Amino acid sequence: MTRRDTPTSLSAMYDRDDIADRLRQIAGMDGVLDTADAMARYLRDWRGLYHGKALAVARPATVDAVAAAIRFCADRKIGIVPQGGNTGLVGGATPAGDGSEIVLSLERLNRIRAIDPLDFTLVAEAGCILADVQAAAAGANRLFPLSLGAEGTCQIGGNIATNAGGINVLRYGNARDLVLGLEVVLADGTVWNDLRRVRKDNTGYALRQLLIGSEGTLGIITAAALKLFPLPRQRVAALAAMQAVRQASELFGHCMEHAGEFVTSFEYMSSAAVELAVETVPGTKRPFEQAHGAYVLIELAGSLDEPPLGTVLERFLGDALERGTIIDAILPEMESRRLALWRLREAVVEAQRVGGASVKHDVSVPVSDVPAFIAAADVAVEAALPGTRILPFGHLGDGNIHYNLMRPLALDDETFRRHGPTLTKAVHDVVDAFSGSFSAEHGLGQMRRGEAIHRKSNTERELMAEIKSLFDPGAILNRGKVL
Repeated sequence: MTRRDTPTSLSAMYDRDDIADRLRQIAGMDGVLDTADAMARYLRDWRGLYHGKALAVARPATVDAVAAAIRFCADRKIGIVPQGGNTGLVGGATPAGDGSEIVLSLERLNRIRAIDPLDFTLVAEAGCILADVQAAAAGANRLFPLSLGAEGTCQIGGNIATNAGGINVLRYGNARDLVLGLEVVLADGTVWNDLRRVRKDNTGYALRQLLIGSEGTLGIITAAALKLFPLPRQRVAALAAMQAVRQASELFGHCMEHAGEFVTSFEYMSSAAVELAVETVPGTKRPFEQAHGAYVLIELAGSLDEPPLGTVLERFLGDALERGTIIDAILPEMESRRLALWRLREAVVEAQRVGGASVKHDVSVPVSDVPAFIAAADVAVEAALPGTRILPFGHLGDGNIHYNLMRPLALDDETFRRHGPTLTKAVHDVVDAFSGSFSAEHGLGQMRRGEAIHRKSNTERELMAEIKSLFDPGAILNRGKVL
């Protein structure tokens, strides 16, 4: 029997009902789901691209129960798919279609264990909703800065397992930069407690960094010690319009020179992306009287009352207007209007969900190369499939562009989807030419696993395989993901 065949063959030896019953002994009667209706939402990804089957969905409410469930599965070579809020975009939390795995949901592991305002730390269990972590920090007059569109649904364990990015990376970093320590259940059921809240620890390999971004393939995160920051007293935003992304890149340099220590977000939106949002998302209006070639949403925040950031932003944009870098700008004074600018940014994402079939790319290149990358990718896409609608937007301040494509108006959705692999290859080839990354913040999951085979060096792939083998010798954790 080959190792590749082992998981499916051995799991088939155990009755599905028996597995569910044994898991109930571990996680409680409410802790296991095994009917088709109850399991349905755990077996498909957020975008509806991946659908799987499972022996059962286990929902343990304690770390000890997580460990016991993993030991049970490890003894029987049953695969485990860890799942948080199931908001990922690359199929990383969806089980395989053969029904040989269980889904292990962390949703009931959802306590805030500790908040220390003096230490600027918070300890949260993996199933805590990101918005609840933010609220708990705010209740202690502190800020947890990780912020993304799914924050009302996604869970902090999943955010860490995928090294989530979001809109505040420019100032505060990715999830990786916000974690001081982890509690993890390893593939043999051992609980590794590394929840120390120290800022400096130079005593060997930083093992937690291997777990962060590993997408549940090396261990299952059950809790994390997180960094907090002062709660901003000032928060101001502006929307600037310009001719093209080249001016947006120039504006970023000027912005960092004028207000670098206050810049939290610098979000780029192409004209095509904004126009689609205006056309398809109710309540969305064109921000200026006429359309412009590109837009940038800038936000500044500070924990002190001085200097007045509204004045800082106004002076900076006035200078940009005199230079000819921008054409116009909106600087809202009311909080409701600041939020309306962010609503436009969110509408750009919503519009691409309702506008028909799309092929999405989450890429990054050096910030200074963003305009050249977009220009080269536009040419490559047009050559691959003429008439494709190109709608780039994203976190220009850290070089992360969501280079999304929608079907030509003359094509139906299914025909366009068949062109997806060709379009993706064209885009990722351009990313490689700029020494960028083909997955900036979404991870690999199932969707980008094949790209890693072709675009990572042999040395990288071999090292990753060796690390996987060390942490999970029985290959039970999130099979078929990442590697």
